[in-house]
Parts: sequence; structure tokens; C-alpha cells
Amino acid sequence: MYTIAGKPVDELVREYGTPLYVYDENAMRQRLGDYRELFRDDEMETEVVYASKAFSCLAMVRLAAEYGFGLDVVSGGELYTAGKAGFDMSRVYFHGNNKTLAELQQAVKARVGTIIVDNAMEAEVLAALMQDADYRVKTLLRINPGIEAHTHHYIVTAHVDSKFGIAMTDEAEVVQTIRLLQACPNIEFAGLDAHIGSQIFDRNAFAELVRKLFAFAVRLQQEYGIRVHTLDLGGGFAARYTEKDAPIPLPEVCRCILDTCREENRQAGGLIRKVIIEPGRSIVAEAGYMLYTVGFMKTTPNRHYIFVDGGMSDNIRPALYQAEYDALIAGREEDTPAMTYTVAGKCCESGDVLIDAIKLPKTEPGDILVMKTTGAYGYAMASRYNKLPVPGVVFVRDGQAREVIARETYEDLISHEK
Repeated sequence: MYTIAGKPVDELVREYGTPLYVYDENAMRQRLGDYRELFRDDEMETEVVYASKAFSCLAMVRLAAEYGFGLDVVSGGELYTAGKAGFDMSRVYFHGNNKTLAELQQAVKARVGTIIVDNAMEAEVLAALMQDADYRVKTLLRINPGIEAHTHHYIVTAHVDSKFGIAMTDEAEVVQTIRLLQACPNIEFAGLDAHIGSQIFDRNAFAELVRKLFAFAVRLQQEYGIRVHTLDLGGGFAARYTEKDAPIPLPEVCRCILDTCREENRQAGGLIRKVIIEPGRSIVAEAGYMLYTVGFMKTTPNRHYIFVDGGMSDNIRPALYQAEYDALIAGREEDTPAMTYTVAGKCCESGDVLIDAIKLPKTEPGDILVMKTTGAYGYAMASRYNKLPVPGVVFVRDGQAREVIARETYEDLISHEK
């Protein structure tokens, strides 16, 4: 029987039911440890910040804290979760292109360490809010470097028309926004932040980002006297979803970024003191599995359908941006594939197809289908469409399972209804 971190999946199904999000905690710990060890430099301070939007819950936030990570949050809800998990607020980085006034007030009340300012209007609101604050907050200004990363257009974040950040080419607005932040005594302008997208396989994209940010930081100092000492390079590190994917090995991508930073910083006269990266998907994606029970099946003129007891409500990515996945039938993972199946969910949408075409052994109702690499943006983007309860989440470590998020009940679905 197929196992996850030493735990047979049939035992997980008997104990927790399906659909079920399962995380290999051993794999996540290994990845966290690898980032911690690999992203270090003798000439610059470095920090790895977990992008919690990939998967946020109390257990995951505490795991990131255990390994000394910072925490990237993008909403009041993620910030609240960090607080309830006991996370050090001074190591929280608050992102977002449209933080509400209530969220900014929440961040200030919690004494969040760093706020990433996304646009000029946000800078004005934050400056007004911080006038009477009882602490000094660090800020990074998110800029748009105009780098076109080769990924799905929904997850490119640095093209010229992106909703995120101020375009690097709009230099006057960048300078004006920084001046506004610097004018507030309770705000420390620390540096620049940029993201070029998600699921990026080309290391040259990261090297290009580093070079553009360093060049821009030098220009800000030389032309305007603006001191930039911190660069946040964002994330985007790819995960392997199918055999077609070839993510850059973690040692190589860390080495590429750090070597390029070191080279650029020497040329800049040691201008930059700290470099930050924000991995999320690459920490949790491959550690995650989705367990489904096969239900009805049918054959059409062109397809052999497998219907499972979940679908786009627990994994919207295939419908949203044509994400591809690999899967297996538990207990038959070594068997020769019998035919090509389409794995479809139970939601009332024709687009509720989890895997368009996959070769599997002969499959029967009641089989356990294990979908791989579901740890990022599965639970995080889950919905209650069709009044389907959100599945539970289980961590498995050394053969021992623990439930970290309980499965919703029907009562939970209507608990806020009047």
C-alpha cells in the first residue's frame, strides 16, 4: 500500500475519511532546513520568509517559526493567524495591493515589523496612520521591474500592466512615494521589494531581477540621495507537478541568487546590507497529497471518466489556470496502466476536471486516488461551492498522523447563517 511519510494511505482514509489533504511533515521540515542552510552569505544579511498564502494554518505558521523563518502575510486573516500561532510580529512582512484601513490598523496595533507598500495611495494612508503610532515600522516599496517570467499569465506579477507595485519606469512616482514614507518619523524606509511571478523554471529570470534591482538602488542613491539597504526578491521558485516539470534544484537557485547579489553588491560598493527571499509553493507543494475515493465511472465516445468525491471546491487550480497533476491508485502504483482516464470532480460545473488525461491501472469504485503535489494553493483556495464542506488537513511525520485542521461538518456550513 502506498505510504506518505511512513503512513499507509488506506489507514489515513479509515481514520480521517476523504477527500483529505495530507502533508508529509518530514518533507516540509527537510525543505525548511534546506532553505535555512542554503540561503546564507558571508557578506550580506539574509532572511527566508515563508509566503503563507501558499498554505496558512496555525500548525504551518508554527513550523515556519521553528525554523527561524520570517512570515509573509497578505490579509488581516493571515495576520490574525500569525498572532494566534504566537509568531514574532517583528518578523512579519505584510504584503498586498489593497490593504484596507482596518487591516493597516490591525498591523500597527500588532506592531508588525515590516509593511510592503504597494502604491502611492497606500503610502499616504500609512503615513497618516503612523503619525501617532507608538513604534517605528520598517517599509519596503514594491516596484514592478518589468520582467516577463515564462509562466501562466494569471501568475505573472511583474509585467508592465500588473496590478502589483509601482513600475520601475515611473521613477518620479517611486521617488515621490519614498519621500512620503521618509517624511514620517515613525516609518523607516528600508528598501525595495519585487516579485516576477510564480512557478518559474528559468534561473536567468532571478539573476535578471537581482541586476535590475541593484542598478535601480544605485540610481536612487546617486540621483536622489535615497539610501536602499534591503532588497526583497520575492519568491516564484517552482515545484514539480508532473514529469514535464524541471524545477531548478534548490542549491542551484540559491547559489545563483546569492552569487549575483554578491557580484552586484561589490560593484555597488556594499550598498545593500540585507537580501530576502519569500518561498511558499516550493516548501509545501510537493509535500502535499490529496486523497479521494473513486465513485461512479462512465465512458463516453472520447473519454473514460473517473469521478471522485471532491473536485474544484478543494482544488481550483486546474479550472483556474489549467494546472496539471500526477496521480496514482493506492495499492496499484506499480501496476501497468490499463487505459487513459479523465479524473473529474463532483461539482456541478463542466470545468470541474482535476486531471484531463492520465494513464492508470484498471480502476474501480472504492479505490483511493492519490493526487500528488497538492500542498500549495489547494486548501488555501478551497471553497464551499455546492455546499461541500472543506476537507480536513493531516500532517504525517515518521508514520504518525495528526489532524491540524478538522474537516468541516454540515453544521459548520450554516453556522454563520441567520
